[in-house]
Amino acid sequence: MRGVQQLLENGSGVLNHIPLPMMLTANDAKVLWWSEDAEKAFGYKADEIVGKYFPFGESSETLQTKCNQVLQCENSLRFENFILQSKQGESVHTSAVLYPITIGNQHYVMFTFEIDNINYNASAHELESFKLGIDETFMVTHLDIDGLITYANTLFLKSSKWTPKRVIGKSFWKLFPEESAEKVVDPIWLELKSHRVWQGSVEKLTKDGETYWVDMIAIPVLSANDELLYISILEKDITEKKRLQIHLEQIAYVDPETGLMSRHRLENIVSGLIAEGRHFSFIFLDIDKFYTLKDMHDEDSETTLLLEFANRMKLYFQDSSIARVGEDKFVVLTPLSDWFIQGFLSYLKQYPIYIRNKAIPISISGGITRYPEDQLTFSQLMNASSAIINKVKQEGGGNIVSLSKANHLALSKKTMIEKRLIEALHHKDLTVMFQPQVDLSTGKIDTVEALVRWEDAVLGTVSPNELIPIAEETGMIHDIGSFMLEKACEQAALWAENDMPMKVSVNTSIREFRDKDMVKKIRQTLEKFDCPARLLQIEITEKFALEAESDQSIIRQMVQLQKDGIVFILDDFGTGYASFRYMQLLPISCLKIDQSFISGILKQEKLKKLVRGMIQFGKSMDIRVFAEGVETKEQFDLLTELGCDAIQGYYISRPVVASEIGELYK
Repeated sequence: MRGVQQLLENGSGVLNHIPLPMMLTANDAKVLWWSEDAEKAFGYKADEIVGKYFPFGESSETLQTKCNQVLQCENSLRFENFILQSKQGESVHTSAVLYPITIGNQHYVMFTFEIDNINYNASAHELESFKLGIDETFMVTHLDIDGLITYANTLFLKSSKWTPKRVIGKSFWKLFPEESAEKVVDPIWLELKSHRVWQGSVEKLTKDGETYWVDMIAIPVLSANDELLYISILEKDITEKKRLQIHLEQIAYVDPETGLMSRHRLENIVSGLIAEGRHFSFIFLDIDKFYTLKDMHDEDSETTLLLEFANRMKLYFQDSSIARVGEDKFVVLTPLSDWFIQGFLSYLKQYPIYIRNKAIPISISGGITRYPEDQLTFSQLMNASSAIINKVKQEGGGNIVSLSKANHLALSKKTMIEKRLIEALHHKDLTVMFQPQVDLSTGKIDTVEALVRWEDAVLGTVSPNELIPIAEETGMIHDIGSFMLEKACEQAALWAENDMPMKVSVNTSIREFRDKDMVKKIRQTLEKFDCPARLLQIEITEKFALEAESDQSIIRQMVQLQKDGIVFILDDFGTGYASFRYMQLLPISCLKIDQSFISGILKQEKLKKLVRGMIQFGKSMDIRVFAEGVETKEQFDLLTELGCDAIQGYYISRPVVASEIGELYK
């Protein structure tokens, strides 16, 4: 679709000069473009037609059938005896010629209508104006059926530095770098010889052999008998834009401090090796106690340390790809064996790094993950190797180890969960349970928390503790969040219709709120199910709050939703980061005390005092406070005595299906 949009943006002015009613459709007959002459002939404006099916005369099914005929035979077809209705209700007798157009992998159909009462003979002045407009806008060349240049306009000659005498008769292939002939020029020529328009960006050569870049549209011009007459090429110079792009790519591909590859470039290389089915080891190396070493030296010494370490990697892992993926983190791609890789530890001892004539006691932790034996994607290789390093560091560091059997099994399960989760989201196999909350001032259930549950046919029960981290890591948390939001709003609206105005709270992540359209998405969901905003509550974590306090766009979205009537709850209060600045900035109306404080509240006096302090803190901020994880009557009574506003936990009810909430509500 992008290709045809660019074609219409660049060429719609040209097409409108063709004195015929015309339209361009997708392969399902939906109209994508409607010419000015079509507006005159049928009375419909473009904005009444584009994006819809052909709105008069022939049915969309009939037109789609004809489109399919044209696309299947890949040649133009003429259809007689069209009787179409104009916008004014008049019958318009016409014939139509349908042309197949392929851009990229997308197929389109161009309709030209022939109407008896329209004069198709453009004046000489009109045709001359048309040619002048093209010449002033585009570099133009014409090719004969053998690919030899027969015409070149002034703009082309100026950019390419050719003279008419030198370029006329020159082969189309000679205008491109020699190395691109097979990969670039041959496919373009094949498209044109197949009577298909080609559009894209290409690298070309001037007469002096200098490189320049153009956006090119190549159009095969056909006779009435569908024979190729010549090829017209329209070009726009984009050299400066392309040079800037290449420069930015170079910056993105190279780490400026060490000269090693960047993470972005590494990912591209790994993807290429995987596509080729090449076996390799993915070695993740991390300098131990790097920040301590930094504190011991100045900035120049830190730079020297990194450069010297990078040089030793280059010398030891010769002919291997090496990248810097973090301040003190590096990756090596190599086919070498584990024993050789682990020998890098001894190499560093034999060739220590000196700063101001003093050897630096440097050690590293490393993880080796193999493709395809261990993991199958770049992100999986990164995560697996990082997990190995964390284990090595916990054991004191200074070692390079391979993925263990236990870790392999754990990561294999994680990979399986990722794959099955995609299917589960597609088929909506996730379920929602609801855990009630009791308002202690009334003794009634007025709120439930919506909790995601997943029972998979292959994996069995997947706990939220496994599901949510993987969903956040892969980005599928957005899909789960959308699913839960819809289910919560749908159920809250149903309960309200049945005289049970129950508030429903859903958990969300910082990743979801980084979506600038989050407010719009939530409002649309509420409207879809006719759910009042006051019945929706959103639970955020302290980690969410800490990150949100430095992002004004997230704060603005939260404030907008609060004004709509949505309540924000700070979940797991007391377990996260010791910062209360977000209490000033974020529209938080409720604190939920984490169950880890409640479980020991009867046994430890300090916990009791801590919970009392949390409740008093909330009251001082005019914030509602409730506790989760309440499992006994004794805990219930104590929290009531301490002034807690509401409770949630097994003492009230385990998470249940929606149909059971009605009984608990009564």
